[in-house]
Amino acid sequence: MTEDTFRPVAGFQVAGVHCGLKKEGKLDFALIVSDEPCVAAGVFTTNRVKAAPVLVDMERLKQHAHHIRAIAVNTGCANACTGQQGIDNALQTARWVAEEIGCDENEVLVLSTGVIGTQLPMDKIRHGIRLAADSLGTDWEAAARAIMTTDTKPKLEDYWLDGVSTCGIAKGAGMIAPNMATMLGIVVTDALIEPETLHHALSDTVDTSFNRIVVDGDMSTNDTVLALANGTSGVNVVKRDGGFTDLHWSLSFICAGLATQIVSDAEGATKFITIRVTGAPSSYWDEPRQHYAAHAIAHAIATSPLVKTAFFGNDANWGRIIAAAGRSGVPLDPEKLTLWIAPGKGRDWETKDMPMLTLFLNGMPTNFSEEEATRIMSQPAVFVHLHCGMGTNEATVWTCDLSHDYVSINGDYRS
Repeated sequence: MTEDTFRPVAGFQVAGVHCGLKKEGKLDFALIVSDEPCVAAGVFTTNRVKAAPVLVDMERLKQHAHHIRAIAVNTGCANACTGQQGIDNALQTARWVAEEIGCDENEVLVLSTGVIGTQLPMDKIRHGIRLAADSLGTDWEAAARAIMTTDTKPKLEDYWLDGVSTCGIAKGAGMIAPNMATMLGIVVTDALIEPETLHHALSDTVDTSFNRIVVDGDMSTNDTVLALANGTSGVNVVKRDGGFTDLHWSLSFICAGLATQIVSDAEGATKFITIRVTGAPSSYWDEPRQHYAAHAIAHAIATSPLVKTAFFGNDANWGRIIAAAGRSGVPLDPEKLTLWIAPGKGRDWETKDMPMLTLFLNGMPTNFSEEEATRIMSQPAVFVHLHCGMGTNEATVWTCDLSHDYVSINGDYRS
């Protein structure tokens, strides 16, 4: 999606500027400001090592979720493992933003991404805040570019439904694994909604989008998805039967779109992989990772280096996939497993009706065509479907292959 087709939400202004956090004049600081106070919600990393901005935002949303005006994002420095000075710097960033846009410091949330263990260069942060405040407008693509790290392209999504506009940006390319990923996501809407209802909707949609992507199995210290609702549409969003809201579909579209863009732009990736697991035991619950059976199986397959390198080599190595499923912790009967592959098109609902090649059936490999299997595995998108034959639980995880370039990118990330 480009700036030409992206539809911003009225009442929000954004900016992406260069303040010296990145080299060669690249955009490196973003600011998102609402003209009106917003209801806000956030979902954060479950890593026990949490960055200073995560701690600040979690506490701020406990007290001020009904009255947020702005989000500031810096790159180059994660402000993680930085002690009390890191907390103080995050609070100072919010204070400076508040001074520039004319609000209370408690109405500002802060996000950081970059190298762990270094302190924020506060002179550059101050400069970035001033530049961004003077550049506020509707250039969401600039804001999306300003939050990128190893990303190669900006990630934007928008959606309009029943009088409510919603749009969002995200960054992420490596250290991607539930829950969520080394990623930042910001979604804004003009819906009129209560904080608890927004939090429920955001948490639910994050679970089926950002929590279903895997690049390398690592979880970051800074993972954050924030949602702001300024209510300017006047359309009141309330809970329906089962706790869902009219905003759920919009959030699901935005978050799934941003999540799949992250996987498509993964560090060194050459393939987009959709892993669909069906027929898993319905009663199984993976307590450490908080996954139901199908998600646990798909996660094990998606994080297996052997599976991911086989994808890179265009090798339909069904044995690695079956072995990964078998070590997921979910009780499985190999004789009930069926494994298919097919050329993919992106998200799972776009590939369900594709003709599929059966690789494994009733505990044994089939007499499949290696030539056809290699042709499928050579596609830029591949769909993998494992049916367990043991229940009704199902899940989809999006992942990618693991290439030489991934090692090169991450081998010298700090330099």
